Amino acid sequence: MEYIYLFFVVALLILAVADLSVGVGNDAVNFLNSAIGARVAPFFFIMLVAALGVLVGSVFSSGMMEVARSGIFNPDQFYFSEIMIIFLAVMITDMILLDAFNTFGLQTSTTVSIVFELLGAAVAIGMVKSISTGEGLQEIGQYINSGRALAIISAILLSVVIAFTVGTLVQFLTRLIFTFQYQRKMPYLGGIWSGLAISGIVYFLILKGASGAAFIKPETLQWIDQNAALLMLYCFVFFTILFQVLISVFKTNVLRIVILTGTFALAMAFASNDLVNFIGVPLAGLESYMLFLSDSSIDPGSYTMESLLEPVQTPTIYLVIAGVIMIITLAFSKKARSVTQTEIDLARQSVGYERFSTSPLSRNILRLGLGINKFFLWILPGFAISRIKKSFSRPDNDNHSKSAKKTTYFDQLRASINLVVASILIALATSLTLPLSTTYVTFMVAMGTSLSDRAWGRESAVYRISGVITVIGGWFFTAFAAFSVAFTLALIISWGGFVAAVIAVFGAFAIVVRTYHVHKKRARKRAAYDEKQEKEWNQDSIMRECKLNIIETLEETSTLYRDVNTHLINEDRRNLRQSMKRIEILNQRTKEMKADVYITVQKLQEDAVDSSHYYIQILDYLREIAHCLNYLSDPAYTHLDNNHPPLHASQVEKLHNLNKIVAGILDAIIETLKTNDFERINQIIRDQKQGLGYLQEMKKCQVKMIQQNEVGTRNSLLYFNLLAESKNLLLFTVNMLKAHRDFVVHRHSPAE
Repeated sequence: MEYIYLFFVVALLILAVADLSVGVGNDAVNFLNSAIGARVAPFFFIMLVAALGVLVGSVFSSGMMEVARSGIFNPDQFYFSEIMIIFLAVMITDMILLDAFNTFGLQTSTTVSIVFELLGAAVAIGMVKSISTGEGLQEIGQYINSGRALAIISAILLSVVIAFTVGTLVQFLTRLIFTFQYQRKMPYLGGIWSGLAISGIVYFLILKGASGAAFIKPETLQWIDQNAALLMLYCFVFFTILFQVLISVFKTNVLRIVILTGTFALAMAFASNDLVNFIGVPLAGLESYMLFLSDSSIDPGSYTMESLLEPVQTPTIYLVIAGVIMIITLAFSKKARSVTQTEIDLARQSVGYERFSTSPLSRNILRLGLGINKFFLWILPGFAISRIKKSFSRPDNDNHSKSAKKTTYFDQLRASINLVVASILIALATSLTLPLSTTYVTFMVAMGTSLSDRAWGRESAVYRISGVITVIGGWFFTAFAAFSVAFTLALIISWGGFVAAVIAVFGAFAIVVRTYHVHKKRARKRAAYDEKQEKEWNQDSIMRECKLNIIETLEETSTLYRDVNTHLINEDRRNLRQSMKRIEILNQRTKEMKADVYITVQKLQEDAVDSSHYYIQILDYLREIAHCLNYLSDPAYTHLDNNHPPLHASQVEKLHNLNKIVAGILDAIIETLKTNDFERINQIIRDQKQGLGYLQEMKKCQVKMIQQNEVGTRNSLLYFNLLAESKNLLLFTVNMLKAHRDFVVHRHSPAE
C-alpha cells in the first residue's frame, strides 16, 4: 500500500518542478513588463536583475506556506489517503491550467487558481466522505475553511479596484507635475521623486519582506516593526540627497535606477508571495507522507492530519532550490515572453496593430468613458483644462518616430510608477500574510497608468478595453475552471485509485507537450511580426517585400482556386474543408499586410507619395483576391454539406477548362513579377479578355440549361456565384500586376 503513496509524493514533487516552470511563465509579466516596455537596459541585464529578485524573494516566502496546508480547508477533517488525493488533483489541475493560459499569452492569477483548486478538490473529497458516512451533503461545510477562503477571495477582488484606481490617480498627478518632457524637470524634482520611489520600494525590501524569512530572529523583526517610520524617514532623506547628487554632478538617469530596483523588488515580491502557489501543496504532501511513515502501523484511511494545522517553517534549502528552478525557467521560457508581450501591447503609448477585436461591451464602456470626459470638460474651468492639456501633450520628437530602431512602448516615468505603486500595494498585502494576486495588482496598475497617460486614444481605446475585458474574463474563468477541474479529478482519483492517478499524471504531461507545439507556432508568427516592425525600410526593400508577398499570394491562390473547383466537382467535402482552412490563413495574412500599411508608409521617404499610393493599391487588390477565394469556397462547401445535386457533366468540362485558363494567367503574372519583364503585360491582358469571354460563354450556357430545365435553383445559384468570383479574380490579379508595375516605375520618382 505504501508504494501507492510513494508514487503520489514523487508525482507531487515532479509536478512542483513543472508548476514552477509554467507559473514563472505566467507571472514573469508582473516584474518584467515595465523594464522591457521602457527599454531601460539590455534584455539580458533586465533578466539578471529579475533573477536575483526571484532568488532573494524565494527565501522570504516561508511564512506564506500555511495557506496551502490549512488556509482553504480543514486538514484535521481528512485522513492521509484523502489529503494525498486532494493535493495530487490540485497540482495536476494547476499545471494544466497555467500552461493553457501561457500558451495563448494570457495572464491569470496563480493565487486564484491554487485557492479554487484546493477548494474544488476539498469539496469533492468532502462530498465523498459525507455520502459514505451518511452525513448528507449539508455537512460539507465542516471540511472547508470558509471564513479564510472568503477573506482571501474578497481581498483579491478588492485589489483589482484598488490597484486600478491608485495607478490611475498616481500617474495623473505625476504626469501633471512632470509632463511628457519630464527630462526638463528631473534636475529639480528628480531627487525628491526618486527618493520617494526608492523609499517605497525599500519599505517592502527591508521592512515587510523580512517578515517571511525563516532565518531572521523574532526580536529583530520586532525592532524593525517598532522603528519602521524612523527608518523610512532616514531612507527618504538619504536617497533624496544621493539621487540629487547623481543628477546634478554625474548627470545620471536616476529613473533607470528606480526601474531596475523596482524590477528587483517586484520579482522578490512575486517569489515571496506566490512561491506558495507552486510548492506549498507538494511540500505539504511530502510532510504528510513523512508523518505517515513515522507511524505506518495506522491505516492510511484512518490516519488523521491534525499536524497540518501546526505552524511550520519551510527549510530554506527547499526555497532556494525552487528559486533556482524559477530562474532557469525565466531565462529560457518563451511562453513567459508571450504573456509579457500581451500586457505591453495593451499598455503601449503608440498605436498600431491591435491583437484583440472589439465587442459590444468594450464599445459601450468607451462611450461611457467619453461621456464622463465630456462632463469633466464641462465642469472644469478653462485654465485647468489648458494646464492639463499642456502637461499631457507629447513632444513631436517622441520615441515613436519612424526613425526609431527600437520602439519604447512607454516612457521611463510611467514604468517607474508601475513598479513603485505595485510594489507598495503588494508589500502591504504581504505584511498581512494575505495571498494577494500579484498578477491582478501589477496588471491593473499598468492599465490604470496607461489610461491616465492617454495611451488609450480614440484609435486604440476600444481594442485595449476589449483586451482588458478578455484578461479579466480569463481571471473569472480561472476560478471556475480551477474549481471544476480539481473537483472532477479528485472524484476520478478517489473512485479510480492508483490507476486513475497514473493516467491523470501522464495525461497532464501529454497536454503540456501538445500545447508546447501550439505555442511554438504562435511564437514563430509573433517573432516574424516583431522582426518586420524593427526592420529598417526604404523604397527598395519595401518593393522586394511587396513582390515576395504578391508571388506567395498568387501561388497559393492558383492552387486553392483549382482545389476548390476540383473538390466541388468530385463532391469531396472533407478536402474542401481543408482548403477552406488554408483560404482562411491566406485571408488573415493579407489582412495583416493591410494592417501594417500605416507603419510601412510612415517609414517611406517623404517624397515617395506616388509609390506609396501604388503600394496601398497592391495591398487592396491582394485583400480582394483572398476575399474572392473565400466567397468562392463558402457557397461550394454549403452546397456539398447540404447534399444538393452534383454539377452537370457539361459544367464539369467547362470548369476544368476554366481551371486551366485561370492557372495559365496566374502563372504568367508570377513569371512577370519574378523577371520584372513588364512588356508581357499586354499579352496577359489579352489572355484575361479571352478568359472573361469564356466566362461570358459559360454564363450563356447556364442560362440555356435553366431554360431547358436541365439544372435546378441551387445549382444555378452556385454556378453563377462561381462565375462571378472567377471574373473578379481575373480582374483583381491583372489590376494588381499593373499597380505593381507602377510601384516599381515610380519608386524613385519625387512627389508632384
